[in-house]
Amino acid sequence: VLPKVEVQTVASRMISQEATFTGTVEAQVVNNIAPQQPLRIKEIRFDVGDHVKKGDLLVKLDNSSLVQAKAQLDNAKKEYERTNELYEFGGASKSEWDARRLQYEVAQTAYNNLVENTTLISPISGVVTARNYDNGDMYAGQPVLVVAQIRPVKIMINISEPFFGKLKKGMPVFITLDAYGDEVFKGKIARIYPTIDQTTHTFRVEVSIPNNNERVRPGMFAR
Repeated sequence: VLPKVEVQTVASRMISQEATFTGTVEAQVVNNIAPQQPLRIKEIRFDVGDHVKKGDLLVKLDNSSLVQAKAQLDNAKKEYERTNELYEFGGASKSEWDARRLQYEVAQTAYNNLVENTTLISPISGVVTARNYDNGDMYAGQPVLVVAQIRPVKIMINISEPFFGKLKKGMPVFITLDAYGDEVFKGKIARIYPTIDQTTHTFRVEVSIPNNNERVRPGMFAR
């Protein structure tokens, strides 16, 4: 008597391999808004939680030095233009022309520097996360405002060495946040760092979340 056997069709299929890692949400970019020198703050135009756009005027500082620098620049420009005319007709030496030109360039640089330090412009679009002064205060080292770009946000995670050859830039990542329970947010691998830590045998991966609705905030714990 022949034994009875069961026959099944063999087929290949994709098997999902999942691994869970943890990290903390970070802003994509953080800018500390501050002048290069101590000046009195005339007006802070935004507060914590306010949204700003790239190019917005955030802070105005005392511009009395700017007025003086503008006068010096105008004078240096006139002297240079007068010397330049004389030089073209042989009425001034090359050394005189060089001296006036240098004086004008120095005055222009000083003026431009003061413009940048009396009107502080936002270099990014984002949200104000800190304000350290009030109107009328003297700037004393801390940033006047801190602006964070949160569209997108990123999560830096440390991945075990065996995964190094398996991950690719652009791969989808699914994220849950303690603040939102089991709700899943979608992201992707934005950057894979090329070296492995000799002590922990892990490598860093940057995960990006579009965050168009800004529900994901820096500091949140993520899985």
